[in-house]
Amino acid sequence: MKSYQDIAALLLRLSLGTGFLSAVASRLGLWGSRSSGWQNFLQYTAQVNSFAPARIIPAIAVIATILETSFGILLLAGFKTQLVSVSAMMLTLCFGIAMAWSFGLKEPLDYSVFAFSAGAFMLATLPGYRWSIDQLLNS
Repeated sequence: MKSYQDIAALLLRLSLGTGFLSAVASRLGLWGSRSSGWQNFLQYTAQVNSFAPARIIPAIAVIATILETSFGILLLAGFKTQLVSVSAMMLTLCFGIAMAWSFGLKEPLDYSVFAFSAGAFMLATLPGYRWSIDQLLNS
């Protein structure tokens, strides 16, 4: 059973990491014609954070992008996995709550934001992270 947990942890870590990096790649135009682009991301950030003053929307967008890039890279590498997973859970939970506030509960449920957040939390509760930098440093 432990080997299944190790595989599940690896797959969850890779899925969360690539999920973050894919979103960042889209807003930075790295997905080509399938990218959302930075201007569209700024507009979406303003819509999601409809309760926030317009002047801080660019800062929210930049901070979210920096955090998502960092979380993605660190999760893929498996470095500080527990801390990064808890941080990713908090970020995505805040995102889901903001989406629910601005659009209603259906939107974050349709886009599995709460499932993503719960997955990050689940990853944080695991006792170890095989096939990771964390494992190498703890050996």
